[in-house]
Amino acid sequence: METPAQIKLTQPRGTALINMSVAALIVAGLYFGREIFVPVALAVLLSFVLAPFVSRLQSLRLPRVVAVFAVVVFGFAIIFSLGGLMVTQASRLAEALPGYEQTLRNKIETLRGITGGGTSTLQRASEVLNDLKTELQNTKASSPPSTTVLQQPSDSKPIPVEVRQPDPGALNTLVAIIAPLVSPLTTTGIVVVFVIFILLQRQDLRNRFVRLAGSDDIQRTTAALDEAGERLSRLFLTQIAFNAAFGVAIGVGLQLIGVPSAPLWGLVAMILRFVPYVGAFISAVFPLILAAAAGSDWEMLLLTAVLFVILELLAGQVLEPVIFGHSSGLSPVAIIVAASFWTWLWGPVGLVLATPLTICLVVVGRHVDRLQFLDIMLGDQPALTPSQLIYQRMLAGDPIEAAEQAREYLKTAPLKEYYDSVVTGGLGLAAADNRLGHLDAERLDRITDTVRELVDDLEGHEDALVAEQASSNVNFPLATLEAVESGKDETRLGRVWRAPRSILCIPGFSKLDEAAAIVLAQLLKRRGYGAFAEQYDAMSVSKFFSLDLTGTELVCICYADRPSNAKLHYAVRRLTKRTKSASVMALFLGPAAGELDKVPGLFATTETFATALDAAEQKARADLAAPTGAADGGQPVVIFAG
Repeated sequence: METPAQIKLTQPRGTALINMSVAALIVAGLYFGREIFVPVALAVLLSFVLAPFVSRLQSLRLPRVVAVFAVVVFGFAIIFSLGGLMVTQASRLAEALPGYEQTLRNKIETLRGITGGGTSTLQRASEVLNDLKTELQNTKASSPPSTTVLQQPSDSKPIPVEVRQPDPGALNTLVAIIAPLVSPLTTTGIVVVFVIFILLQRQDLRNRFVRLAGSDDIQRTTAALDEAGERLSRLFLTQIAFNAAFGVAIGVGLQLIGVPSAPLWGLVAMILRFVPYVGAFISAVFPLILAAAAGSDWEMLLLTAVLFVILELLAGQVLEPVIFGHSSGLSPVAIIVAASFWTWLWGPVGLVLATPLTICLVVVGRHVDRLQFLDIMLGDQPALTPSQLIYQRMLAGDPIEAAEQAREYLKTAPLKEYYDSVVTGGLGLAAADNRLGHLDAERLDRITDTVRELVDDLEGHEDALVAEQASSNVNFPLATLEAVESGKDETRLGRVWRAPRSILCIPGFSKLDEAAAIVLAQLLKRRGYGAFAEQYDAMSVSKFFSLDLTGTELVCICYADRPSNAKLHYAVRRLTKRTKSASVMALFLGPAAGELDKVPGLFATTETFATALDAAEQKARADLAAPTGAADGGQPVVIFAG
């Protein structure tokens, strides 16, 4: 009989196999049904582009049918015009190519002379193959296969007979011309029909998709549809406009340089720039070859290369971040993987459609729980939260990456907020694993050492507010109080709170508590207090009686996890017996303390580093404002913060 643990292991394995089988069937269906799915995908994406224009015309009181047909006719007229321009330019280029052959040969010979003039092995092999090809052609020419010799008597001459195909009729010629155009014309017709019907029935299709996805959660389905539609429309429209401007700039630049068929290469650059990262550089290959063949020297080639490099750097690094603002929502690795996958699946059309199709998958994964792995694998959001990341770095013993993350976070937030939101979360995850027994002594040491090195690395950090107020010392409570109080005793008390061990941060009972004490001690030092963090075993029987409490005004017991009532009562009772002048407070970074706030002898209970700092400041203010006798040995002020 299987145990519950075995059942839990076998169920996910079967689910994973089922999911993999379904994914394989979907991929196979997309591959073998590409003749249908490619036009449908093109139509859907084009409908996202044209839908805003239809809505704009409808807002002008134009009927929906008229608006749809007007937008579709205008849009496809532009597409067909660009296609006709490409065909015309390609035909002219094909007629002019033979004239550039000799120029290109001369430049190749020049490059060969520059590289040494020697005959390489590859060149000799090429010459041998060319000679062999010439001999084979001569052999075929000497005995043509289409000539049959009839045997005659030896005294007569042979009579040559030639076999000729009959002249094709008008119908065969028409078929030969139309056959290559059948497939693209069919695809175009399907795309046009689908675009028209999608735009006409957009609301009905949306409602049916909501019903199919699940009418029980209309809010989530609507949010997914709105996000996908808005993101794809914005992405496509901005990309089309931006890439068109890029293509125009390339075409004008090539025309000024003198490269033949400059409008053709501008259109190619516009289309290929939809391919992420490498599309613009791929579009530069043919213009560079043509510039080398058409120019009498190397100037045209160099100017063409400079034109593509400058425009791509300007577009990709300067203009795109400003115009697009946010990214497409895909990670760079996901874009490359998606381009490779969709190109393998659907060919060149898949390369152009890779980014928008992958965006759709990410949006679906963001709103459908069972497909959330798509958002994690393909999206540009961090795979781990800041707290999860720092905990993972603690386990790995990597304070360098943790410090890099901290510096990035501290660009927009103060240090105490980083400790409260990120480090506290990481220590909470560690405490949860420690309760389950997943952390051994070595890993606990690694976590503590990582936190200590991280704190040391951030020692010199200054928040923006601190840097602005450094001249007036407004951020330091003791300096503020001493500026207000001019009495001699108050200044003496200020010096007391600046003593090296005036505030003692003692870990509760574990190494994770020591990490919390290290962080709190640094924050207190930055406020001007003389704080010191003890080691994790400071409350143990062997070390407690040797604990130095000389000059200590405040003791803070730090807990990364919620302690038991017995442990907390025991720790507070021992500290209050050991010291008569110092006050005791507790810091709980784990779950809410609840009834622990009522522990007798506690000056304050806090749940964040920020509230612990406030409690220490209130204690210092109370001592500085009280008479000397009360400050030295009077009753402590009870404050509950958090």
